[in-house]
Amino acid sequence: MNLDDLLSEYADIEGRLADPAVHADPGEARRLGKRYAELRPIVETYREVRATEADLGTARELAGEDDTFAAEATELEKRLEDLSDRLRLLLVPRDPNADKDVILEIKAGEGGEESALFAGDLLRMYLRYAERTGWKTEVIDSHPSDLGGYKDVTVAIKGRDGVWERLRFEGGVHRVQRVPVTESQGRIHTSAAGVLVSPEAEDVDVQVDPNDLRIDVYRSSGPGGQSVNTTDSAVRITHLPTGVVVSCQNEKSQLQNKEQALRILRSRLLAIAQEEADAAAAAERKSQVRTVDRSERVRTYNFPENRISDHRVGYKAYNLDQVLDGDLHNVIQALVDADTERRLADAQGS
Repeated sequence: MNLDDLLSEYADIEGRLADPAVHADPGEARRLGKRYAELRPIVETYREVRATEADLGTARELAGEDDTFAAEATELEKRLEDLSDRLRLLLVPRDPNADKDVILEIKAGEGGEESALFAGDLLRMYLRYAERTGWKTEVIDSHPSDLGGYKDVTVAIKGRDGVWERLRFEGGVHRVQRVPVTESQGRIHTSAAGVLVSPEAEDVDVQVDPNDLRIDVYRSSGPGGQSVNTTDSAVRITHLPTGVVVSCQNEKSQLQNKEQALRILRSRLLAIAQEEADAAAAAERKSQVRTVDRSERVRTYNFPENRISDHRVGYKAYNLDQVLDGDLHNVIQALVDADTERRLADAQGS
């Protein structure tokens, strides 16, 4: 959609939102309000561009008579350049999940107990980062390991803005290089954990037919496999059409575990549906490696050198201790900037 179309759509929505009849349908009013808020920065920036162009034209006309206008023209030229760059960025198509919260799953992979401990380190890193950013977190399900790590853990992350836009780049295999606590000889080992990031689906995003589900119940287990509950409160849900399997055991009641499992299932099904509908989304999801193979890594955490490296954009820094304490901003920003440049190039080439 070009700029003229967006301006026309904005004016149309503005008129419809002024009609009291529209607000009789809360769902439609909410949809229009959301789209209006998305378009407003574009329209306001465009209007600033046009106003600055007019001011610049006037300043250039008067520059021959008064040197102060020549200086003003120079300032306006720079402002016009900045506004034009901002408008180009705003016109890049937004990710359809930009406003969604996130379901983040961390799974131990190669490396046994050491990998499970690293999965625990990654969980702490994301929880700390969310805390720094002002987001809310909720551990939905977890399977602890014997030494205090996690075989797998699922956490919901919610915030007023930017959760999906920033965390979607975390999907993939994360590799760690360090001396494991289980290593008596002091040798550096390499192990890995996988991260899968899905936009959290709402009921309106994905409709799940109860007839498509097989629900099994069993007793919750803790480290070492010992039972931690005397009732069959843990729930495993299999979505028969896709084969997606989700299990939850954190809650004490079967009903609560079922609700949490359905929550994760809806988010996974939303991601699958978007893969099938959108080739670009499919490519992005495929980059989030399902198998935790150390050779297929997106990021390396090197403890001896205190180094963090993201292999997709060539980012490297020597503040691993701070990153693991939640200081992820620069790492993620490098990925956001690279993605913005790519989308800008795609938009200009189309």
